[in-house]
Amino acid sequence: MSQDKSGYPVMGENNPLHNSVYGPPQPGFDTPPPNYSQAPVGPYPPAASYGQPGFAQAGPGCAPGPYPQMPYPQMPYAQGPYPQGPYQQGPAQPGFASDPMAPAGSPGYQGDVPPNYYDNEEFTNSGFEDKTIRQAFIRKVFAVLTVQLLITFSFVAIFTFVDEAKVFVRRNPWTYYVSYVVFLVSLITLSCCGEFRRKHPWNLIALSILTLSLSYMVGMIASFYDTETVIMAVGITAVVCFTVVLFSLQSKYDFTSCQGVLFVCLIVLLLFSILCIFIRHRILDIVYSSLGALLFTCFLAVDTQLLLGNKKLSLSPEEYVFAALNLYTDIINIFLYILAIVGRSRE
Repeated sequence: MSQDKSGYPVMGENNPLHNSVYGPPQPGFDTPPPNYSQAPVGPYPPAASYGQPGFAQAGPGCAPGPYPQMPYPQMPYAQGPYPQGPYQQGPAQPGFASDPMAPAGSPGYQGDVPPNYYDNEEFTNSGFEDKTIRQAFIRKVFAVLTVQLLITFSFVAIFTFVDEAKVFVRRNPWTYYVSYVVFLVSLITLSCCGEFRRKHPWNLIALSILTLSLSYMVGMIASFYDTETVIMAVGITAVVCFTVVLFSLQSKYDFTSCQGVLFVCLIVLLLFSILCIFIRHRILDIVYSSLGALLFTCFLAVDTQLLLGNKKLSLSPEEYVFAALNLYTDIINIFLYILAIVGRSRE
């Protein structure tokens, strides 16, 4: 075995240890690797600069210069009205992820149409949409209510100022009972049949029948009082209703939470009315009429806030017929009780 000057064995073709471990030496493996710095060709030339098509390339030995710039404006770009604050990341909305493998009818299936407005709570809770729909609903209810009140007080004026109408209703009392039956049937239908009162135009037809029958009843009752009493009752009713509606608009107190108490008071008032049938007394009639006017004034405040929709309970915008019916019956009951108070007080 051959050794170098330091005493270490030389790995070559005559070294048996090398041959036993690595096999026979291959040609060129016993020479050290070449030194690239001492290569006869010298150092490698620098890489050529890569330019863009259409521009002159740097020559050999020249440093690549800056490429010519296009004449773009160097001024800052105008900023649009974008929000500058950090964006708030909300929770993922259900039903918006488009899953092509989702079966039809599942919450993740959208198909080629956008999601339904009424099936998504994020849309129905939009403040702008709710406010717009609620304002249109209020205008529609008050338009229907105005027509109803004009019809009713037209009947009252006819039965108050036309003597022939007074004579007719006093000679034909059966018409009062017929109108009362028609009114009850229409009232029960509109109050209990939710699908019917939302079906156009049958809901308006039933509401018209109810308005005509109740107008005839109110006009017939007003014919038994003198003209001054009726005019005073109309004026007091207008002031009371306007004040209650204005107070309901401005008050922070939630009247809609008092429906249970008012319903109990209504049952007590009905029992009191049965007592007044058997005990005919002027003071008792005035007390009964006063309690009735007060109770239906509270009902008017509740129904007004249900219409506005800014409290705990509210009516659906589809229930414009039901809302108009509630307000109309409240105002008519207030008028009848005030008419009874004024009439019994003037006797």
